[in-house]
Amino acid sequence: MGVQNYRDLRVWQAGMDLVEAIYRLSQAFPTDERFGLTSQIRRAAVSVPSNIAEGHAREHTAEYVYHLSIAQGSLAEVQTQSEIARRLGYLSAEQAEVIEQQTVTLSKQLYALRNALQKKG
Repeated sequence: MGVQNYRDLRVWQAGMDLVEAIYRLSQAFPTDERFGLTSQIRRAAVSVPSNIAEGHAREHTAEYVYHLSIAQGSLAEVQTQSEIARRLGYLSAEQAEVIEQQTVTLSKQLYALRNALQKKG
């Protein structure tokens, strides 16, 4: 059947899983971080599948690749912010490791998709 829309992409599905994980974990962050780190890490996580979807909806491959690049940057933000949360004691080492594993896997998927599109384009 193939890819009918962005929801069929495994990379988008993995991005959505990351969003869920970030929202669940960040619920336990201190309330005084609501407009700080909590907001930042959530917005960065949401940006990943959002940019995958937006890029997929674009008409030109170059635009798709551009949005995947933005998603990759947002993913790096999530990695950095989860490390900050771990260092501040908002995430346990185990929780931070789960996020790290998800982001590394997702990063590899994004690079693979970008490379495939660039070769095809």
